[in-house]
Amino acid sequence: MRFLIIFIFLINYSLANEIAEIKNLVINKDLKKYEVLTFLDAKNNQLNLSDYKGNLVLLNFWATWCAPCKEEMPSLDLLLLNKNLDNLKIFPINVGKDDIKKASKFYEDLGIKNLELYFDPPITLAKKFGLRGIPTSILFNKNGEEFARIIGSIDFQDKKFVEWLSNYN
Repeated sequence: MRFLIIFIFLINYSLANEIAEIKNLVINKDLKKYEVLTFLDAKNNQLNLSDYKGNLVLLNFWATWCAPCKEEMPSLDLLLLNKNLDNLKIFPINVGKDDIKKASKFYEDLGIKNLELYFDPPITLAKKFGLRGIPTSILFNKNGEEFARIIGSIDFQDKKFVEWLSNYN
């Protein structure tokens, strides 16, 4: 019995350390469910997050004036191409009150080719999630439940992060 308890402790400890090595990743102790989560695409069409159940979803909140956002956006763009994450949907949502022209120029300057533009103009999602700063990324499982957040910038191409995320794909 002691051996089993020690074994379980060591397994949990090693998993916790692997996750702890991923910068800025916060895993929720309890899954969070939200009623209605909507945002806009570049053509002002309203999208509802519940339409993407069955997919792993990453909402990334950013603004054109945010230096850490500029730093992480190219790696987020490449994450969409990862073959191990073929069920991943990424929605980079501009919360900086930038217009389509300014946001498009931001993408162009950074060479962003794979991601679409999305907006939260009344900043309702940012308030609903209680964002304290940007960039912040929120991860949803296939059931549409928030299971983790990335608070601050991250290298989305980091091998440990990609391996961890692929467990949810």
